[in-house]
Amino acid sequence: MGTYNKGIIGAFSGKVGPVVGASWRGKEILRSLPKKSNRIATPEQALHRMKFTAVISFLNPIHPIISRYYGNNQGEKSRINRAMSYHMKEVVQYADPEYTFAYNKVQVSKGYLPGIEGGTVASSIANTLTFSWNDNSGQGEAQATDALVVAVYEPLSKQWVYSLSVANRNTTTGSLVLPPTFSGTTVEVWGLFASVDEKKYATSTYLGNVLVS
Repeated sequence: MGTYNKGIIGAFSGKVGPVVGASWRGKEILRSLPKKSNRIATPEQALHRMKFTAVISFLNPIHPIISRYYGNNQGEKSRINRAMSYHMKEVVQYADPEYTFAYNKVQVSKGYLPGIEGGTVASSIANTLTFSWNDNSGQGEAQATDALVVAVYEPLSKQWVYSLSVANRNTTTGSLVLPPTFSGTTVEVWGLFASVDEKKYATSTYLGNVLVS
């Protein structure tokens, strides 16, 4: 793969002869077309591909959360790359015939802002999750105005629902309405706090699972 400066006709994308032009992280790149292979994947290679597909399918719907709050971009390694690496190594596990996730290890964010203290989640109102927590404003850089970000996963349908602002840290309670199709299902829930300018954020807290009313 090589980079190139725009000529008189500008940059190009797509295939031209044996090369492909594209824009990647602000750079114009050229790369050769991949060679076709007739080799059959080994069982280990097939499992690794399944693992990669499982993780990317799991995380992709919450891209807006991960791209904002998962650590920092480091050189050519984006927040998404970092989240993929962590979940590939620490979270996904093979349970024949598919990969599953250790939900208590899932991280939808990774940061240093003080997180949720004494957090609980319950469902006593139809299609609604109710959250409560302690107001720990003033701890470290925690502010009363920090927003509670919530991510909810329904394993059977593999659907996510999330909110980037359920309530402020100092309110100590908040709620999130779920789709009617979630009624009667058990969902997995994570939460975090993020500053108003989204420059500071906490590592997510796994709040457990709850049966949706």
